[in-house]
Amino acid sequence: MAHVLVLNATYEPLGLVPMRRALVLVLLDKAVPVETGDVVMHSERAEHHVPVVVRLNHFVRVPHHRHVPLTRRGVFARDGGLCVYCGATATSLDHVIPRSRGGEHTWENVVSACRRCNHVKADRDIAQLGWRLRRRPRQPSGVAWRILGAAAADPRWARYLDVELTPETASA
Repeated sequence: MAHVLVLNATYEPLGLVPMRRALVLVLLDKAVPVETGDVVMHSERAEHHVPVVVRLNHFVRVPHHRHVPLTRRGVFARDGGLCVYCGATATSLDHVIPRSRGGEHTWENVVSACRRCNHVKADRDIAQLGWRLRRRPRQPSGVAWRILGAAAADPRWARYLDVELTPETASA
């Protein structure tokens, strides 16, 4: 089921909820639709257009964790869906310093890679192969990255998340 972006009363992104939950928030006057989507849900007596973005009517103070969880979808979003070694379309994750050689499973060591590069690299260090990273991997920060790492992004969310959504980010 698709997700809906929930904004605080101040238009700050809070998170994602299922379409049904977003519609309930609107029907109970706890939120207002900001962007309406194409999906229509039917009840016994009415039909409702499901929003893509909703804004809460009252400000909600939410303690955010500073750490963005490491997810496959998040790594693909950070790297733009491209292999950091050759620039081809990425299909897998790779540890820059292999786990078998003491590398950790962290944002700074996990990158997106194409099948060929991941297979050729195997459990070797990139220095052994004479390879270089196209860009240094780092941990993303901010609410937008927690959302992008959780579900496929709708292009209509871009202006509320303050990030550029590429086709790879949206489908990652």
